[in-house]
Amino acid sequence: MSRRREPYLIPGYHPVCEALSRPGCGVMEVWIAGDRRSKRARTVLSLAEDGDVPIRSRTAGELDDRFPDTAHQGFAAVVQAPEYADLEELVEASLKTPGRGLLVAADHITDEGNLGALIRTAAFFGAAGLVIPRDRAAGLGERVAKRSAGASLLLPVAREVNLVRALDRLDQAGFWIIGAAGEAAADVYGFDWVRDTVLVVGSEDRGLAPNVRAHCHEIVAIPGSGRVASLNVAVAAGAILSEIVRQRMRAGGSL
Repeated sequence: MSRRREPYLIPGYHPVCEALSRPGCGVMEVWIAGDRRSKRARTVLSLAEDGDVPIRSRTAGELDDRFPDTAHQGFAAVVQAPEYADLEELVEASLKTPGRGLLVAADHITDEGNLGALIRTAAFFGAAGLVIPRDRAAGLGERVAKRSAGASLLLPVAREVNLVRALDRLDQAGFWIIGAAGEAAADVYGFDWVRDTVLVVGSEDRGLAPNVRAHCHEIVAIPGSGRVASLNVAVAAGAILSEIVRQRMRAGGSL
């Protein structure tokens, strides 16, 4: 059962504007530190007024204390954390355009910064949602919202007790389960991505677990120079998702 979490804060001018501009983000109030006559402040004030969102004044010191080591730029949004999505909802949303379905699954990513970056990357390239495991993995929290610059409010995320069973369900729904691993013989550019696809990326330390790998129809790699052994998970996902978008655009129709 989905459970709504406590509200949390998202810092930064652009994330605040993005949250205010998109229906359903659940912005409860906006904090502004500094001169409200600045161009950025006027933009935030206008967006907040359009959405009937209250504005609260805060000092720069208060935001510094609340967001250490974060460039808040004098703005923050108090948002209602999103509920986790149901896997069946993701399947239905992704298969609205047959042959163009796209989901991302993450195999036990523990770093919240990596998960946030992956969420923003998946949202940017048009994935219908992300599937993550419940245990031994990062979840939707304030740090993930910060790192995703608010994208975690927009991209549906299903958190499953057992990732392998979730992949089985997606297989039954007609998706191709494609894993990413650096040592794979097949490369991302030779694979035909114009099909309903679940891209599975591995954890930071061990990559794809053996049981997850065994449930993939194909394993693909990103060709590189060999100077470094691997890429950050969000960067790797971005490279593959970019190729998926390229192929689908070249084939015509929607992504």
